[in-house]
Amino acid sequence: MNPIEEFKEEVLRNIAGLAGDKDVQALSRIWIREIARHRYAYNFTWLGRPVIQFPQDMMAIQELIWSIKPDVVIETGVAHGGSILFSASMLELVGGEGYVIGIDIDIRKHNRTEIEAHPLSRRVRLIEGSSVDDAVVSQVREMVGEGKKVLVILDSNHTHEHVLRELELFSPFVREGSYLVVYDTLIEDMPVDLVGDRPWGPGNNPKTAVWEFLETNKRFKIDKDLEAKLSITVAPDGYLVCIAD
Repeated sequence: MNPIEEFKEEVLRNIAGLAGDKDVQALSRIWIREIARHRYAYNFTWLGRPVIQFPQDMMAIQELIWSIKPDVVIETGVAHGGSILFSASMLELVGGEGYVIGIDIDIRKHNRTEIEAHPLSRRVRLIEGSSVDDAVVSQVREMVGEGKKVLVILDSNHTHEHVLRELELFSPFVREGSYLVVYDTLIEDMPVDLVGDRPWGPGNNPKTAVWEFLETNKRFKIDKDLEAKLSITVAPDGYLVCIAD
């Protein structure tokens, strides 16, 4: 076995070990629970813009984009723009004409100004509107066109109903070998007091939507190996790999 393949095999053994280590998994859940009280995800920026993601999940998205080399990344939820600019920067490194479609029901003026002034703005397309609005989805479909490799990242309204509808609307864009990523599935595993006055919580969140979606959609499965590799993630059960066109 050549050194490159040997290293890959070592990594696979590491991941298998993490997947089977219940103590590490429990510690990870405890760490996430406690760090959430300090709004940990808000502490980081990407190329100058707040990204509001765990660094571990950003590493996962980097690996997926480099592996898949999508023509288009669709992201629901724009906020300050750091996440879509992160995807745009990865597409810049991949090369080609790839771009990110960012969808948000309210793209605030100051955030839009910063995104549009960014050096990577040429790889960003912004759509203001609800991600479950048929007109918005039609606009996305027109922007994507035919025969494109698409990666989808869902991170907007976190209620079960909304995410389930997003899954139904955006999963057709994803073809075999690519991914549909659902963020903040960890809400299902967090204490109620961490949710505050939000309309979602345990029993009503992205993870419960994923579970219902997978009951009938057999084109996707949860990538448990990726989840085990990360150990710390906001998306347990949220990395869905497309296994069939």
